[in-house]
Amino acid sequence: MKPRAGVGLTSIMVVLTVTTGMIEAVSFLVLGPVFTAVQTGNLLFLSFALTGAAGLSPAASGVSFAGFVVGAVLGSRFESGVDAHGRRWFGPALIVEAVLLGLGGLVAWRTGLDTPGALADGPHHVVIALVAVAMGMRNITTLRARVPDLPTTVSTRALTALLGGLAPHPDTRIGSGPADEGRRLASVGAMFAGGLLGAWLLVRVEVHPALVLLIPATLVLALGAGSWVLPRGRAPEPSESG
Repeated sequence: MKPRAGVGLTSIMVVLTVTTGMIEAVSFLVLGPVFTAVQTGNLLFLSFALTGAAGLSPAASGVSFAGFVVGAVLGSRFESGVDAHGRRWFGPALIVEAVLLGLGGLVAWRTGLDTPGALADGPHHVVIALVAVAMGMRNITTLRARVPDLPTTVSTRALTALLGGLAPHPDTRIGSGPADEGRRLASVGAMFAGGLLGAWLLVRVEVHPALVLLIPATLVLALGAGSWVLPRGRAPEPSESG
């Protein structure tokens, strides 16, 4: 059963975008450099690393890509199966994602993974795998939710549409209006804010990476539990925009 469209679902997607920025701060600054949600960047890292480029780990990028694939496949099967029985899949999917993120944080804590820029080794790869599986599932979840301009793990398209909509003669084919521009601005701003917060906690405050991972895990868990108790109702499919 599809989550009800509206301000509530849009707000959830904005918060999820913030968590992506925080997660990628840990991925890039502590686990990698590697991305676990933004697989476009990760695939480029993998291609660069395979040429022997300094400072990049083909193993870390490969583990991230493999974990993402597993998460996307399992997430699709899980959510489709729940939906086929007429049950709500959005909340449970977020809860499963939160558990995976929490496990990643727990492994980071128990293995003493707390040094930004350290050479990636076994514990790094375990955390990368868990977080990448969670992000693979996240992408399926947000793809199925279909909130325009808020995929939660990338902002390039939202930024492009935002700039196109603000042009003196906006392209009507990409959609333009206060609601469209507001979502796009929220998408870009949330990603930046999440990355800024995550990096600030890691670099300036020197918070343990495990705790920086557990913050998104807690937020996602709260969002999943909250969406599960929202009133039932199958919402109309939102139109594609941007």
